[in-house]
Amino acid sequence: MSNPTIVISGSGLWTPPNSISNEELVTAYNGWADQFNAQNATAIEAGEIAAKPHSSAEFIEKASGIKSRYVYAKEGICDINRMTPSIPARADDELSHQAEMALAAAKDALKAANKKPEDIDAVIVSCAYTQRSYPAIAIEVQAALGIQGFGFDMLVACSAATFGLHRAYDSVASGSARAVLVINPELTSPQLNFTDRDSHFIFGDVATAMVIERAETCTSEHSFEILNIKAVTSFSNNIRSNFGYTARAHDTEPFGVDNLFHQEGRKVFKEVCPMAADHISSQLEGLGLTNSDVRRWWLHQANINMNNLIVKKLLGRDASADEAPIVLDRYANTASAGSLIAFNLHHKDLKAGDTGVLCSFGAGYSIGSLVLRKR
Repeated sequence: MSNPTIVISGSGLWTPPNSISNEELVTAYNGWADQFNAQNATAIEAGEIAAKPHSSAEFIEKASGIKSRYVYAKEGICDINRMTPSIPARADDELSHQAEMALAAAKDALKAANKKPEDIDAVIVSCAYTQRSYPAIAIEVQAALGIQGFGFDMLVACSAATFGLHRAYDSVASGSARAVLVINPELTSPQLNFTDRDSHFIFGDVATAMVIERAETCTSEHSFEILNIKAVTSFSNNIRSNFGYTARAHDTEPFGVDNLFHQEGRKVFKEVCPMAADHISSQLEGLGLTNSDVRRWWLHQANINMNNLIVKKLLGRDASADEAPIVLDRYANTASAGSLIAFNLHHKDLKAGDTGVLCSFGAGYSIGSLVLRKR
């Protein structure tokens, strides 16, 4: 019995209505730094604490390639007396913020796949952060859409989206689900330390979604056969976010900066780039393909310098924007959703038979990839 052909039959993207430019972010950060330095002048002069340095829009763009980012809630982020988004709590009987984001992307993906809720058997919400432990955001979305079957959440940091697609592939291939809706509602801004010069600009909010099903049930205009999936994890502390329910029991500040996102950026760059390039090359080799056979690279959108280096290692040259599209200049790092944003915005022009690689890499370390072929 031959293995079934599994396809991505539809993708969806929800972009928040609020955008913050580098200039806006820097103005707020520098204002906060000036206020901090003034309030702590005596301690700074005594050498007890370090003064907070200024930032600039030019520094951010050079370091990351980011020019702006979308956020779920803009209010509060640029307030120097707050420096975090203001997202009012909702009652238990109201739709959660993250489910609201997820639904918007999910409906977009279902429409692209020509699918109705009754065609879907499973919902996977896979992202870097979920706003609560339970009930699962996926089950909330499942109920809101009227989908029968099951749903669950996954957390694999910046590889969550691709790992979620892997689990969807397995479910459809095994026959445990006819079609799976994978959603990545990346609400990252609450975990970002907007008072840290080296990281306050990194993340943005977004939601993406994809429908996975067997080829024989696919009726969409743009579909991609999944030729292969591959994942690897290797433990590292170089990218970390410590906030969780035990934080209140640590006898330290539960909302302190040590519990928010932090990283050793240079170490990450040095260690992850060769890992990702080797991972992709060996995956393609196993399929009898070469790196030059790939028509499009939908890579994780964390840092433009990382993307450029990885593609150069793969191709032996710089890639064009058509070959490896960049979306982080507008969206910033959207955790696991970046490569899916790139796919969503840059896949309809491919021709039947074209090959593409969808790959994410990040905290863990974790790398997840799919080799796709346009049908």
